[in-house]
Amino acid sequence: MDITERAELVVVGFAVRTTNADEMDPARAKLPALWQRAGAPGAFAHVPGRVDENLYAVLTDYESDHHGAYTQIVGTGVRTVPRLPEGMVAVRVPAGQALRLEARGPMPQALLDSWQQVWKHTESGGTPSRAFTTDLEVHHPDGVDLYIAV
Repeated sequence: MDITERAELVVVGFAVRTTNADEMDPARAKLPALWQRAGAPGAFAHVPGRVDENLYAVLTDYESDHHGAYTQIVGTGVRTVPRLPEGMVAVRVPAGQALRLEARGPMPQALLDSWQQVWKHTESGGTPSRAFTTDLEVHHPDGVDLYIAV
């Protein structure tokens, strides 16, 4: 993990509210359906002003810490907020300092391993401490880059 300055980004996509505990129970998990919807071919083809072909996952509106509820938005980065397609939301990821981790290898296991590193850092009182404001995953052909707000 290294500290980096994250640039501002606007993401347009689909959102769900969930908890990590719910995601561990297949009967209550909401993220698989969210990712299936966002990963469908052409899911964001009609969104104007896209900055690239990456998928972005924004984790925000934290109720407390990694044990509480949060909102995840999976979508595409845009230059400006267009007229939102039905069922989509827009979220601004503010610029700021972040812990950066690279998840490489077979997915989703490499991503889960990276999040476990983040949780261990949090549980152990690692510095800098997590802000629990807005975290970002950037999904690209080489893997996933995580930006954890500090």
